[in-house]
Amino acid sequence: MELSRKHKNLSPSLTLAISAKAKKMKEEGIDIISFSVGEPDFNTPENIRNSAIDAINNGNIGYTAASGMPALKASICNKLKKENNLEYTQDQIIVSNGAKHSLYNAFQAICNDGDEVIMASPYWVSYPELVKMAGAVPVFVNCKEENDFKYDIDELEKYITDKTKAIILNSPSNPTGSVYTIEELERIADLAIKHNIIVVSDEIYEKLTYDETKHISIASLNEEIKNLTIVINGLAKGYAMTGWRIGYTASNSEIAKIMGNIQSHATSNPNTIAQYASIEALEGDQSSIEFMRREFDKRRKEMVERVNKINGLSCREPKGAFYVMVNISKIIGKEYQGYKINNSMDCADYLLEKAAVAVVPGISFGDDNFIRLSYATSLENIIEGLNRIEKAIS
Repeated sequence: MELSRKHKNLSPSLTLAISAKAKKMKEEGIDIISFSVGEPDFNTPENIRNSAIDAINNGNIGYTAASGMPALKASICNKLKKENNLEYTQDQIIVSNGAKHSLYNAFQAICNDGDEVIMASPYWVSYPELVKMAGAVPVFVNCKEENDFKYDIDELEKYITDKTKAIILNSPSNPTGSVYTIEELERIADLAIKHNIIVVSDEIYEKLTYDETKHISIASLNEEIKNLTIVINGLAKGYAMTGWRIGYTASNSEIAKIMGNIQSHATSNPNTIAQYASIEALEGDQSSIEFMRREFDKRRKEMVERVNKINGLSCREPKGAFYVMVNISKIIGKEYQGYKINNSMDCADYLLEKAAVAVVPGISFGDDNFIRLSYATSLENIIEGLNRIEKAIS
């Protein structure tokens, strides 16, 4: 019996694999410091947690509309208008089980077998697999470190063919922390309009930008690009709600209808209690969100400064999210404690085994010359973890 050809060759997530290995070592009593998982270490703000408790106590725990509660959709529309200068109606919003589910719905809705979807490399680990699951072909554009891992727009156009269905735009980016300027967004928008290509704009880290950097949604530039854009967002990163599983899309009505139909058969509604909590997240007190952003900023500065002082390692300063891509090209080929570093996986294994520090190999994101460190952990852990890394490769 032949099982699904489309799905049997999907690659497992290396970020989750590293995390699982680190957790196993921790359970065995080893003091592991993890820089591997993209999850805020803050508790979900109290007002959001209390809203969920109230929903349970009030008995508001039945099914909702498959594509999300009207009240939550209204909150999302208000948020998009107020924060992103975007006007959407409720029928254009689909609330899903996390932003990853939103991406899944998007690619299922727009792709046919053989379509091509362009993505920047380094890329978030699930982008290629989500595209493959939709029967489409991922097309990788190598983005250079000196350009902050962003698309070179002139180079980008060379990858467009008559099979190109969409371009993925991730700003702020996982894994690189890069953020696109308005001038760069305008050029990408012009390109998409010229070739009638959909832009899948992953904006899940929008609340985490630093210095003078501001997040701008490409959909807000003009009506033409808005009609071609599927905005992907959610509550996980900005509101420390990673386990609550609420994501959403904003798109034109035709695409939204298809995504809603897909979801109605695949999962039905997202968690009802989490939907009530998400209304409070979007409409309630935002001060704790700014507090978390400032704390991430302190950690970012500490990590960047320390990494660039370690012999053989270097990194650019990220402008958003909570990741640092560390260039390890100078230590590839070297041997430490009888362990030869031939690639990023070797580096990750060595640091976990010998330094008890979990990092993610860059090959997970399409670039073997890097490892990714997350600063979604305490300043104390960052200092100790980088001390261990420095000792391990000194």
